[in-house]
Amino acid sequence: VQLQASGGGLVQAGGSLRLSCVVSGRTFSNYTMGWFCRAPGREREFVAAISRTVERTYYADSVKGRFTISRDNAKNTVYLQMNSLRPEDTAVYYCAAALYGYRLQVPGEYDYWGQGTQVTVSS
Repeated sequence: VQLQASGGGLVQAGGSLRLSCVVSGRTFSNYTMGWFCRAPGREREFVAAISRTVERTYYADSVKGRFTISRDNAKNTVYLQMNSLRPEDTAVYYCAAALYGYRLQVPGEYDYWGQGTQVTVSS
């Protein structure tokens, strides 16, 4: 399975970005998808996850109400809409795929990872 993330960039505080992650190599709809981020000097942190059939979404407390995860199974793509961005959101963002993930906030539950896309929010 290959994951290709894109959409990062430099934005001012209060702005928006939309990250995309295209998945190839397996049946996309079999995987729960997640987004994580890693800021300099910090561990990889959970951001959001979405179930296989789009019935359930999960968010870190720090992004609730600002970020929205979605997926298009026909396009093999998962998205992360990021609104009201803050300087503390600055990080490399990674998409990940889990075949049997139960603890979706735990990086080890995910089987495949994308290469990451840099998000920088200026104050």
